[in-house]
Amino acid sequence: MTKENIYRQQRLETAAKLRELNINPYSNQHTPQNLAADLHEKFKSTTREELEPMTEVYSLAGRVIAIRNFGKAGFMKIRDRSGEFQIFQQQGLMGGDESDTVRKQVEVGDFVYAEGPVFRTKTNELSIRTQQLRMVTKAIEQLPEKYHGLTDIEARYRRRYVDMIANPEVKEVFKKRSLVNSFIRRYFEALDFLEVETPMMHPIPGGATARPFVTHHNTLDMDLYLRIAPELYLKRLLVGGIERVFEINRNFRNEGISTQHNPEFTMLEFYMSYATYEDLITLTEDLISKLAVAICGSDVITYQGQTISFKKPFERLTLFEAIKKYVGCSDADLSDRGFLLSECDKRNIPLNSHKAENTTRADTMQKLMPKRVEKTFQGFKDRERCDIGVIQLLLFEECVEKQLLSPTFITHYPSAVSPLSRRNEQDPMLVDRFELFISGREIANAFSELNDPVDQRQRFLKQVAEREAGDDEAMYCDDDYIMALEYGMPPAAGEGIGIDRLVMILTDSASIRDVILFPVLRKEG
Repeated sequence: MTKENIYRQQRLETAAKLRELNINPYSNQHTPQNLAADLHEKFKSTTREELEPMTEVYSLAGRVIAIRNFGKAGFMKIRDRSGEFQIFQQQGLMGGDESDTVRKQVEVGDFVYAEGPVFRTKTNELSIRTQQLRMVTKAIEQLPEKYHGLTDIEARYRRRYVDMIANPEVKEVFKKRSLVNSFIRRYFEALDFLEVETPMMHPIPGGATARPFVTHHNTLDMDLYLRIAPELYLKRLLVGGIERVFEINRNFRNEGISTQHNPEFTMLEFYMSYATYEDLITLTEDLISKLAVAICGSDVITYQGQTISFKKPFERLTLFEAIKKYVGCSDADLSDRGFLLSECDKRNIPLNSHKAENTTRADTMQKLMPKRVEKTFQGFKDRERCDIGVIQLLLFEECVEKQLLSPTFITHYPSAVSPLSRRNEQDPMLVDRFELFISGREIANAFSELNDPVDQRQRFLKQVAEREAGDDEAMYCDDDYIMALEYGMPPAAGEGIGIDRLVMILTDSASIRDVILFPVLRKEG
């Protein structure tokens, strides 16, 4: 039997022994009236001498994270949701035999309930002088050594509950994540937006170019798709008269897994009638700069050793300006297919089926280019078939994105890569769209919405042609959505913001798995 199994067996035997003594090792009869942090705050200025005559009883409950025994007396450190507190026990000074029994049987990892007056030890540590000690929950599995020794990164993700016990700072990340969502809700409610919930199972996947997860409804005998984006449903609500709408939603995309991608992720998506993408630039700057102050206490933060300023205004560049700045080319070069293809070849960016079919999606292609690039070019049979706008975007994603460290809005994308965006009035080959990049990664995507049903049908049909040519991430034609547009959708702008990536930056987390409680992982073994 391994050391771990021996330890587990000993704890099972202790639980059995407590039951024999008529002590329930999984009691639910004791409710603490206080929190560790509240007691620390209440008595932070009270001296040892002032506490000595006080007899008021306080009660705490929490997990035991440290034990020091000195024969008939000892100390325990317990942790509740607010923090840690020390409790002192001494045989003969606690009420009844049960307290003495529990004191002898309790181990690190167990949950206990303690009550008694507060005092300060000789080392001036605030403590409870225990009058009653009760076992609340007997832990069977052993905690990581020294209760802070869980360092294996995959073990931390697989057993997040142990990760939180061993690394209390992890809980702070998720507290901040919760605060981010709360702040966003208050921000949009103050602007008269209505929060809604749209379907997570769709008869037609839409709202983004991505490969969906497929399920089947037995009663209806029909396939359904887990939501890749809520966009088309939220815009139906604009048609119905909800002029300002938002949803903090879970999306699912059957794609790769990396430090930036999880198949299940969280997005904020919102739509605003009678607004343009430029209005959303102003709103996004305001939202994110205020969010940084609310969560981090400043609009200048440090992320992975890099200083990021969220002071307004953020930098703005068109897609073409960004390519010219970071690739080093002219306006003429950007419209020259030969130049663009040669730049892609120079950087080993695969464009044709020969390279794509002879690489392993999970290995070589993942190393060669960003996931969104792979997605854009999946299924193309011939490099000459690529729309020039697609090649321009590919060059941007491969060469420019990672260099956009400070918050930067990239505007005016080619219409070929923006099937739901409104065309620019001055140049119909472009659309009124922006993406926000921070620390080299896309955080937000927004555009003035396409509300012309004829144009939208043509764009959908082009996506269908791409799908028939082999791109299984191209969009379907959603006839019901086109019908909704035919009833009339007001001019509007909409945006999606990646909550996971935003939380990564605001909590200085290197991986998306650090900000998702239970990320998707390969099966063990």
